[in-house]
Amino acid sequence: MSAFSRNLCTTASRTIRQRASVSCRAVRPIATKSSSFTPIAPRVAATAHFSTMTSLKSTVIPPTTNKDYDPEIKDVASYVHNTPIESQLAFDTARLVFLDTLGCGLKALEFEQCRNILGPVVEGTVVPNGTKVPGTNYQLDPVLGAFNIGAMIRWLDFNDCWLAAEWGHPSDNLGAILATADWITRTNKAGGKLGNGKIFKVRDVLEAMIRAHEIQGCMALENSFNKVGLDHVVLVKLASTAVVSKMMGLTEAQTRDAISQAWVDGQSMRTYRHSPNTMSRKSWAAGDACEKAVNLVLKVLRGEGGMPTVLSAPTWGFYDVNFGGKPFQFQRPYGSYVMENVLFKVSYPAEFHSQTAVEAAQRLNKKLKAMGKSAADIESVINRTHEACIRIIDKQFKPMQNFADRDHCVQYMVATMFVFNRLEATDYPDDSEAATSELVESLRQRISCVEDPQFTKDYHDPSKRTIANALTVKLKDGTVLEEEVVEAPLGHRLRRDEAKPEILAKYKRHLGPHFPAEHVDKLVELGQDANKIDNMDIDEYVDLYVKKD
Repeated sequence: MSAFSRNLCTTASRTIRQRASVSCRAVRPIATKSSSFTPIAPRVAATAHFSTMTSLKSTVIPPTTNKDYDPEIKDVASYVHNTPIESQLAFDTARLVFLDTLGCGLKALEFEQCRNILGPVVEGTVVPNGTKVPGTNYQLDPVLGAFNIGAMIRWLDFNDCWLAAEWGHPSDNLGAILATADWITRTNKAGGKLGNGKIFKVRDVLEAMIRAHEIQGCMALENSFNKVGLDHVVLVKLASTAVVSKMMGLTEAQTRDAISQAWVDGQSMRTYRHSPNTMSRKSWAAGDACEKAVNLVLKVLRGEGGMPTVLSAPTWGFYDVNFGGKPFQFQRPYGSYVMENVLFKVSYPAEFHSQTAVEAAQRLNKKLKAMGKSAADIESVINRTHEACIRIIDKQFKPMQNFADRDHCVQYMVATMFVFNRLEATDYPDDSEAATSELVESLRQRISCVEDPQFTKDYHDPSKRTIANALTVKLKDGTVLEEEVVEAPLGHRLRRDEAKPEILAKYKRHLGPHFPAEHVDKLVELGQDANKIDNMDIDEYVDLYVKKD
């Protein structure tokens, strides 16, 4: 029986000077405060739900041993090592995510700024039996390989997405997963014994992706790292560390050690995602998290230990240092929910909270054309939206200084759609047609956002998780067009069947510039043959993406 099912209603109450057991309601328990007398003001007690922690009979904290890990850490390690993945929907979705994510990485290679940060530290270095980087001729150690693949995947903000109290892109973890699987497989085929001698199949990679999605996504449901200034890639590092630990053959106990190392590691701030400091680091932050995850697991593999109470330790633990003294909250146990419900970016390479706004603008363009009007006739636009959109990408009057500013500004993206009836990756660089358009800039500053509390509520509703935007256009002649509402983007679970052919078409477009037409067709056909692709050795599959010249 899993840790979650054994202790669904168990919670641990923690203060600086005592730990006492309290009962709780499952799903959304409420933390309690201690009545302990202490010269230091008490803070909200730590709660650990769906955990392995048992009730304590004494209020005195027993001596810490190397087995007394924070239950939040034990739960992740137990999930990775002991919970089978049996959902066919999760595997079918993971296969689509796998193709889509590789395609996004290849698309990023068309941009010089991305290419400039890839490759070995010392030019010309080739690591025997190392990780091969798709779309290039690089063969690297798994740590640097994880960075390269992770940075490519994330560069254009076009891979999958998960939105909750925290947002993020669970397929970012493929950087660490693919680099590790490829390196281990090549090494073991050459006589090595990494990861207990395992030869990874594509299906093994899909399973690792499902687990990484689940860890990152379930942590994000109730815990907002952005509100304390931390970047969501902390969850990429956590998820990648956990799944890579098992891939490398670590025991469950060693996996706990590795996870604790991920939590104590320096966490990235969101500074690079927000004006006036928005910059390209946001595009390789996930690659950095993948790199650190693989590096930490290798250290534990070589004997490095862990820190049992890295989260809950008074004063020095993650909760006190980085999370306002509050413990993590959990909405559901780990399974395969996140992969089954993940969001695909199908239509536009844009920050996900803007996807429905851009789609609404595209729909309105058809109405404007039928009226004989265009973007030049627009006086103003009101975007009725959800709170997260306003918090992250509402930049109506802020200057657009670079690529990173533009792909995180809902006004810029909507204005570009109105003016050019498109939104593509090539619309973000400084010298692009959109970035240099006076009409785009003028219209951008006439698009205002207002929060609709119901949209915000639906955004957090587990049964909906919609990302709604609604545009109302006022023309210069005084005409006000009927509001255009789009609640769920094309890649949402509610529109998954509609999206599947578009996901494959997107994948094919991204392959096109890199390979001959017949090879592109081969990859697309292979991607739709579940039995064939799942049973391929991962190194042989990666070889299909290697640059030949």
